[in-house]
Amino acid sequence: MGQASVVAIDGPAGSGKSTLGRALAARLGYLYFDTGVLYRAVTWLALQTGVDPADEGAVVALVERARPDVSRATRKDGRLYTVTIDGRDVTWDIRELAVDASVSVVSAHARLRQALLGVQRAIAARGRVVLVGRDIGTVVAPEADVKIYLDASPAVRAERRYRELLARGVITSLAEVQAEMRRRDEIDSGRAAAPLAPAPDAIVISSDCLSVDQEVKAVAELVTNRPGRDC
Repeated sequence: MGQASVVAIDGPAGSGKSTLGRALAARLGYLYFDTGVLYRAVTWLALQTGVDPADEGAVVALVERARPDVSRATRKDGRLYTVTIDGRDVTWDIRELAVDASVSVVSAHARLRQALLGVQRAIAARGRVVLVGRDIGTVVAPEADVKIYLDASPAVRAERRYRELLARGVITSLAEVQAEMRRRDEIDSGRAAAPLAPAPDAIVISSDCLSVDQEVKAVAELVTNRPGRDC
């Protein structure tokens, strides 16, 4: 058995996959790449330019004119990477509540997912990377050495998201967050292009009763041992 080079972590919004991915990458010394930032970047660009997020053709055209880019962190302001569009740093802009409300609609566009697939796969091909998203193990990196599907109950996911928004100074209510999360779950699971679902060979982990340290320890052991790869 050898240590895994590519780790795929999928799961619904609020399951804690980004937190796990960040901590795991730091522990292993791997690159952390949340593929969702690409869709957030495109969503932000659409909203800024007056493009309807539901207009697939117009959204894809945006990417053809101004492809988003993700690189190592360029500032020490808490970021884990830098997201740019035409050289403009939009790392924090893509976390706005307006982007939250439209990103699932944008990410459901089949042609857009295809347009961004090459970018994601190129990063995975570098190795020593933890990729986090909603279709990593099924579409982006189906040959990943270790595939994790991190899940959690709707109540736990909504509470986590609510606390995160409050910490960022966003004024909202738990009821609003719960309603938005239900809507996003329906879109993510029901879309025709790469619907949210565990890969057949993914290891499903519930984060409801686990601390982040426990999650990281469990997954790090899987990465080190690569269970089932040599059977």
